[in-house]
Amino acid sequence: MKNLLYASLALLISCSQQNDPDKLKAERNFVEVSQIDTSIKPGDNFFMYVNGIWYDTARIADDQSGVGSYSFLNIPQKMLLQDILEEVSAGEHASGSIDQKVGDFYASGMDTEAINERGFEPIKPILAKIEEITDVHSLMSFVTEEIKSNNQSILGLGISPDAENSSINIAHFSQTGLGLPDRDYYFKTDSSTIGIQKAYLDYLATLFQLTGTEPETAKKDAAAVYAIEKKLAESHKTRIERRIVKENYHKMAVSELDQKEPNIAWSKTLSQLGLKADSVDVRQPAYYSTLNKLLKSVPISEWKTYVKAHTLSSFADVLSKPFEDASFAYEKVISGQSTQLTRQQQMAQKVDRQLGFALGQLYVKRYFNEDAKKRVLDLVNNLQKAFESRINKLDWMSDSTKTQAKEKLYAITKKIGYPDEWREYNVTINRNKYFENVLALRQDQSRYELDKFGKAPNKLEWGTTPSTVTAYYNPSLNEIVFPAGILQYPYFDLYADDAINYGGIGMVIGHELTHAFDDQGAQYDKDGNVKNWWTDEDYEKFKGKTQQLIDRYDSFTVLDSVHVKGAMTIGENTADNGALYIAYEAFKLTEQGQDTTKIDGFTPDQRFCLSIARIWRVKTRDEFLRTYVNTNSHSPAVWRVNGPLMNFDPFYTAFNIQPGDINYKSEEERIKIW
Repeated sequence: MKNLLYASLALLISCSQQNDPDKLKAERNFVEVSQIDTSIKPGDNFFMYVNGIWYDTARIADDQSGVGSYSFLNIPQKMLLQDILEEVSAGEHASGSIDQKVGDFYASGMDTEAINERGFEPIKPILAKIEEITDVHSLMSFVTEEIKSNNQSILGLGISPDAENSSINIAHFSQTGLGLPDRDYYFKTDSSTIGIQKAYLDYLATLFQLTGTEPETAKKDAAAVYAIEKKLAESHKTRIERRIVKENYHKMAVSELDQKEPNIAWSKTLSQLGLKADSVDVRQPAYYSTLNKLLKSVPISEWKTYVKAHTLSSFADVLSKPFEDASFAYEKVISGQSTQLTRQQQMAQKVDRQLGFALGQLYVKRYFNEDAKKRVLDLVNNLQKAFESRINKLDWMSDSTKTQAKEKLYAITKKIGYPDEWREYNVTINRNKYFENVLALRQDQSRYELDKFGKAPNKLEWGTTPSTVTAYYNPSLNEIVFPAGILQYPYFDLYADDAINYGGIGMVIGHELTHAFDDQGAQYDKDGNVKNWWTDEDYEKFKGKTQQLIDRYDSFTVLDSVHVKGAMTIGENTADNGALYIAYEAFKLTEQGQDTTKIDGFTPDQRFCLSIARIWRVKTRDEFLRTYVNTNSHSPAVWRVNGPLMNFDPFYTAFNIQPGDINYKSEEERIKIW
């Protein structure tokens, strides 16, 4: 695995440097012909045809849950960040500078001797406040105050645009309060889920013991916490139910909430947070109705145990080693990861998580090629044109809806590489106080979020750090974002031919553009408001087509009897399927797209398809994959390749896919939406 990581690291560095293009083209072919498994027919399993040899030989490191592209490309990314952190933490920097904050925070977390010596002493003041709780009033006061430290337990607060008036940020309250990955984990009875339930109960009991509770009492306390969570889970909407935007938006008067749910004390809660709100959006009202009842029916002693458990869990990974080990013992049951990350790796993640835009500035200076930003913007513009062309040719959509769709398409804001305006962190970082640094950064993050209330959304803000290998579409701001982290091979390379780039980052761009028109995105207009811009007939046709995709993906097997959840992944599957055609149509506008000259023995269309399979090259542990299928809105990697390609006409022509091939679908069976 180390060899794989260092090879990836070397590739990342080579991609980030401005080398001679002719030399790079000569050195790299971009299609790994030796990795193609010719014993597998492309029409049977294209993912394994392209990635099979790699898949069979790749080893997942003991401290990882998977290896490969996309999110797992963040593993070598973190090594780049680690190098930056080692460098800046060793130097002398002006107080309050980016280098000082980043370097000293990293150094404070690397001082494990001091951290272990303190044990759980840093969290004792918070635990003392919990002991002072005597009634529901003081319980809610504590819970609310902890939000200011970005520690949320039974109140799920977020500040973001009003769904029906995207020009203003309001307070949204979502269902929360659970410790397991999802509400369904409290009710399933299969052996895998029962194992996770047991691991969670053991984890809670260990946390209590580490703070002085006797073993038998700790087990009882863990059971009490779990019982409260299970009652809360009963009120939770499923992930599928939460995809219906309008049914998860309930703007309610605070005065009405005070009458309906007096135990939550809405007015006082908002006032304590400094939010002068006449109304708030309660996204899942059933949860807060249940919480209001439980605040009275559950003894206050058990609520104190509950908030203690969630407080300890929130800070476990920044306390001494026994707490870290307890947290990891639970996590490894979910991920299958057998050993912990090195301390350097852990701290690279923590700095990126809490000082990500400061660290991001250092990353961009060292590793980002500005030419990539211009090239990717060209690709985005070409894909917009291709998408417009496809909208014009749709046979199921009326002209009036097409006009609205195209207006929305061209209103999309494009963010590439890194922010035009960098997030600042108003904190003092002490090289010798790790826990205090973490707490200060959490409080700064809470202040940053709460300060958005009542203001217009900051359209220059980013929701992910520049170094992260990801991309996203934000419907409330109608924007697509491509951080510097994803602008590298296999997604993008300045010196790759168009087939590789359009099948790589072009697929990702098309995916994010299509999110503006998936089952959720289609409910927002060009300004980011939840508003119906469809004719009723068109929207019914659209839902009929998405139902076809739901049914198709429901049939895909992941592990033994575990299937893809078509309804939960419909947004991502719609985006994957739409992206293929949009990226391909944009590719056909290029010189290579209109040519038939082979490179590495493959035609341009074949290289386009090979690139698609290459960007989703991922291998994971079974434990991770089981959790992924239950909690992630994306289909597993193999079906992000094979699923869309079985609906993609050019794939059939490029690789001569014939009836009898496992993934062959007749023309009538090929599902096309956008």
